[in-house]
Amino acid sequence: MPHADQPTLKLKLCVFMFLQYFIWGAWYVSMGPYLAVTLKFEGAQIGLAYGAFAIGAMISPFLVGLIADRYFSSEKLLAVLGILGGVVLCLIPRCTTFGSFYPMLILYCALYVPTLALGNSLSLHHLANAKVDFPRVKMLSAVGWIAGLFGLGFIASAESPTQFYLAGGASIVFGIFSLALPHTPPKKTGDNVSLGEILGLDALALLKKPSFAIFILCMFLICIPLYFYFVNLGVYLTQLKWTSMLEKTSLAQVSDVIFFLLLPFFLSKFGYKLTIFLGIACWVARYFALGFSADGGAAQTALIFTAILLHGACYDFLFIAGQLYVDEEANERIRGAAQGFIAFILWGVGAFVGTLLAGQVLAKNALATPLANGIAHDWKTIWLTPAWGALAVLVLFLIFFRNPARKAAPGAAGV
Repeated sequence: MPHADQPTLKLKLCVFMFLQYFIWGAWYVSMGPYLAVTLKFEGAQIGLAYGAFAIGAMISPFLVGLIADRYFSSEKLLAVLGILGGVVLCLIPRCTTFGSFYPMLILYCALYVPTLALGNSLSLHHLANAKVDFPRVKMLSAVGWIAGLFGLGFIASAESPTQFYLAGGASIVFGIFSLALPHTPPKKTGDNVSLGEILGLDALALLKKPSFAIFILCMFLICIPLYFYFVNLGVYLTQLKWTSMLEKTSLAQVSDVIFFLLLPFFLSKFGYKLTIFLGIACWVARYFALGFSADGGAAQTALIFTAILLHGACYDFLFIAGQLYVDEEANERIRGAAQGFIAFILWGVGAFVGTLLAGQVLAKNALATPLANGIAHDWKTIWLTPAWGALAVLVLFLIFFRNPARKAAPGAAGV
């Protein structure tokens, strides 16, 4: 049931989204340089470290399904997860070997990832007009990510362990603030919850629709090249000796804000197929731009900034549009299961395969002897590998995906 005081609700949700993504932005991009430069981890280990988020995503459905849906209100569980996550983040800088760092990071991710699904579910439950208001509230996540990058850049470098203390402090604030959110009681108090329900397997019935099956396949496949950007960009820019790297990469989230605002228009005007197609096409363009930047000469900086600025279209036109597509295709009975299933594919299995492969490609293309300018990898090969993979997914999606039968135009009200 929608919350009675919508203006206050939206303000609280905006602050919530800001804090949630401030935490993520304060360490996720900078972790690559920290592991490569400060802890001297190898490329494959860096890929595994980024894959910890995927492991957290594969664990989180059990946590949410077994605990959140049965015993605790969402806002109280968010508070506990935020505070515990903050404590773990503050302990991570003590872990300087891969054997100690990796399990601690997995533990943190298992605490953080459920807050994404819980926050989205709570927002969609209380907002009166979710299709219009949710993208606008979610826009503050991009602002929070930018603030996290700038906050770290202001007080320390990307190679510093300070990133984890900053994110940890923000996580504790996030946990405390979560108690101010509307009361959202557990949905299945006293009910038996099956394994299929926990994993969102009730939504597998949607795979009988050919277009939905193609959509899920393409979302999984695009996650494989997608994570090359997150795993490798920080290492690449560090080797290029970019100054104010964190602040410059935050332009990605500036474009995110712009495309959040454009998304309802694109969905209303062009439908899901063209919007998602443009999202995948932007990933193709992003990787070719990075690939050609490796030996781009005078155009190198412009090509890298092009790749960074494409982020809004890459993310919003693919993932946010995809989540709205899933929401529209599912009926009320399996809507939650469908969102859980797509999250498991995107943040779990797809992310794990993508980060693992990105780390392996990074390690395989390490130069035997670093160049005089500090370049230690064959970056053109590293970036063109996901470029060709994303192009193959684009062709598959274009040929086989069909728009769903037109209902009410998504986001038409208020555009």
